[in-house]
Amino acid sequence: MFFDILGFLVAGLIIGALARLIKPGKQGLSLVMTLVLGIVGTILGGLVASFLGTGDIMELNILGFILAVVFAVLLIGVAEGAVAKKK
Repeated sequence: MFFDILGFLVAGLIIGALARLIKPGKQGLSLVMTLVLGIVGTILGGLVASFLGTGDIMELNILGFILAVVFAVLLIGVAEGAVAKKK
């Protein structure tokens, strides 16, 4: 259980960092927000990949990874829009 949570944190940070590299422009998001959005993207990508039958959500597979990055990019875009509206 501990290693599952640790794995999600590490994967979320990596996915969030990749998403910020892919998303053009300055996002203005903190490291914590990047981590949170990366974790949410990882969970969503894993759930969709699991739903499509590529394996369990806890398994590392290429479709889940790609979907996690896509979801994280979309979430960062939404968060960027929300931060821009507050300013």
